[in-house]
Amino acid sequence: MKKLFILFALLFVACEQIEQPIHSIRPALVMTVDENATLPPTVLVGEVRSRYVSNQGFQIGGKIIERHVEIGSVVKKGQLLARLDNMDTNLSHQAAKARISAAEADLALVRANLDRQEQLFKNNFISAQALEIHQAQFDVALAQLKQARAQAAVIGNQSRYTHLLAERDGVITEIDAEPGQVVEAGEVIAQIAVPDFKEVVIAVPESKMGGVFVDAPAKIRLWIDPGKVFDGYVREIAPAADSITRTFRVRVALTHPDNQIHLGMTAEVRLENQDDNIFFLPTTSVTQREGRNIVWIVDSQTNQVRPKEVHTGMFHEDGVFVVEGLQKGKTVVIAGIHTLMPGQVIRPVSAQTLP
Repeated sequence: MKKLFILFALLFVACEQIEQPIHSIRPALVMTVDENATLPPTVLVGEVRSRYVSNQGFQIGGKIIERHVEIGSVVKKGQLLARLDNMDTNLSHQAAKARISAAEADLALVRANLDRQEQLFKNNFISAQALEIHQAQFDVALAQLKQARAQAAVIGNQSRYTHLLAERDGVITEIDAEPGQVVEAGEVIAQIAVPDFKEVVIAVPESKMGGVFVDAPAKIRLWIDPGKVFDGYVREIAPAADSITRTFRVRVALTHPDNQIHLGMTAEVRLENQDDNIFFLPTTSVTQREGRNIVWIVDSQTNQVRPKEVHTGMFHEDGVFVVEGLQKGKTVVIAGIHTLMPGQVIRPVSAQTLP
């Protein structure tokens, strides 16, 4: 029994002295959040257009009988572009003038009759009520004359509307007017662009609108000469996305355009990110824990890791936007994050040092 007791005592001591397993320090791929982790530049392709474009059409309908310009024609303000058949408007104008003459004759007759009635009233041959009737007739005739003159003025304007004149100096970029063509009032016949104010129109997807804002600087390259870079800035951003393409129309103005840039050319626009609080990390650096998006921060002194909750933006095939919860200068683990434990010590391997 004594030997058996000693044996049990030795087994108990041996169990007490079993060491806990030691976690080996394993390497982990990390990266430092710096300027290289900010939003990548947005590069999009657009078309060179004029900032000022006028779509012009006739104010009345009719048949085109003359066209005086072609696509590419340089025009001055007030220059004749096209003309409608004015036969009907001329006849209407003549009829309106005839109505004015008739109204003037009626007014003269009523005025003479009113003068006679006023003399009779002064001699007490007619009553005041009878005089008021003639005065009312005079007022009616005067109003009819004013109406006839106003109608004649409107018809006279329509006669002038048969001439389509350029509203500004510029170049004709579109023309849809052929002799014999019947057009409606307001139908666009010609488009005039001002070539001195050029800009590039691009369509920006929703996922790339984070770094786009008015006055943001831009670099522009023409496909015809990619070696030359032009400066520009975002002048205008559409307040709503296109209902079909779901993109936002952005106009990028050229600061110092030259004669090499022509309307309709294809250009590449590069927009640099201006938000230092948004970072672009590999998708493998973000995981979920208890329903929250987290990254693993590495302590620079002890190499211990700890989870940090972050708010993410759009996911892309090559990374994810971290819009809140991360500061520049922090080191994060970007591979093997699903096996990490809080307080675990790692051996950081910088991703920048890998081939």
